[in-house]
Amino acid sequence: MSRRCQITGKTIMTGNNVSHANNKTRRRFLPNLQEASLLSDILGMPTALRVTTRALRSIEHNGGLDAFLLTAPTRKLSPEARTLKRRILRARTRRETAAAPQSR
Repeated sequence: MSRRCQITGKTIMTGNNVSHANNKTRRRFLPNLQEASLLSDILGMPTALRVTTRALRSIEHNGGLDAFLLTAPTRKLSPEARTLKRRILRARTRRETAAAPQSR
């Protein structure tokens, strides 16, 4: 399992540990990933995702998973989030066409 956020795509960053003597050794900065089950109102089911805590805060700030994905530009989303966004869009259009009254 990769250390990568499934919503934002944030991954491992690298840098240096710098000692008092100014010796530099390589290190890795790992993202704060959490297993989260986020409820999609349009799909009507929870979705298990591995996301950073920052992504969780962004999702809550935007009003839920559906609102976050629908307002976010597709080019800024990770591949997993893009597929989830497509599923939400398809389900929303199916729901709207089923709810629209048939006129003759």
